Amino acid sequence: MAIRSLSVARLRMPLTLPYTIAYETVVAAENILVQLQEDGGRSGWGIAAPDPLVTGETLEASAQAIDEVIRPHVIGTDPGRVARLAVALERLAGHAPAARAAVEMAVLDLLGRRAGMPLYRLLGGYRTRILTSVTIGISSVAETLAEAGERMRQGFRALKIKGGRDLDEDVERLIRLRELAGLRMRLRFDANQAYTAEQALALVERTRSANLEVIEQPTPRAALRALRTVQRRSPVPVMADESLLNLFDAFRLARGRLVDLVNIKLMKAGGIQPALSAISVSRSSGIAVMVGCMDESELGIAAGLAVALARPGVVAADLDGHLDLEGDPASGMLRLTRGVLHPSPAPGLGVRPEIEERLEEAMGEAPLGIAGP
Repeated sequence: MAIRSLSVARLRMPLTLPYTIAYETVVAAENILVQLQEDGGRSGWGIAAPDPLVTGETLEASAQAIDEVIRPHVIGTDPGRVARLAVALERLAGHAPAARAAVEMAVLDLLGRRAGMPLYRLLGGYRTRILTSVTIGISSVAETLAEAGERMRQGFRALKIKGGRDLDEDVERLIRLRELAGLRMRLRFDANQAYTAEQALALVERTRSANLEVIEQPTPRAALRALRTVQRRSPVPVMADESLLNLFDAFRLARGRLVDLVNIKLMKAGGIQPALSAISVSRSSGIAVMVGCMDESELGIAAGLAVALARPGVVAADLDGHLDLEGDPASGMLRLTRGVLHPSPAPGLGVRPEIEERLEEAMGEAPLGIAGP
């Protein structure tokens, strides 16, 4: 069966709890919902979460890439040749990784539904669940502790703390947070490129009592020498995020063994298959992988979870981008218990009939571009 139509719609989902990172404050998730239909009427669903500062795309540019560049190539193709499709999408829309990720996600969802199997099993099925961290943005010490206390009451066992605006305050927040959370809580710190190597090492030294699990992207994305300096001198494992945007970046980080971990996100990588390739490259050099996400619908989180569950090289997950979103039509696809994410047993990404009905409604409410063949 061939793909007969591709439709896109805009999703704007306000955050019930806006948060701040080193370079911006986030108040809503802006996503693009993608629906593919094959002959016979079966659908596959995907989501794009473009970000000009991360993926290099605006929402409008991503939608335009899907509608004008990707769509004409996809219509009439066999979704079973998904590897060939991924190569073509990279050639046609290399500038739009989130757009490519959404369409490839929809194709793989379609294939999973056709096969009657959850996508994580089709991709490898190495594990059946994974612990996720939940993010706490930059705020005062008191606000950080209050939010952390609430997340702990919700059952989360791993917290990722954003920082990078004030070294002294970051140190105090982390030390106080460890005192509140106790020794069993996993604490991760993300500077979002805001520190110099010297500042990052100072934070590591001053927060020894906080027992950090990892420090993520402490230095600017292009400053690989500084990143390497932190990794060589830090007793805390160092993770790259913004420094890894594509498969070549994964190779460059692995070749020099510049970090201990990498944060692979589908929206940066350009889809599920490129993400799996980046995991393999990283693992070949002994670099562990965390699968992360953008602020995105639970549909996109389900795809990230499928990748995290599929491969042994993944040791951690930061798949919390769907939490606290208002009006997410895919809400309820996944199960979260005590900070552990479980996939849906339904085929593909896990779009059950009641969720598909909501997705169809969302597709009709804010369509973008031209639907159909």
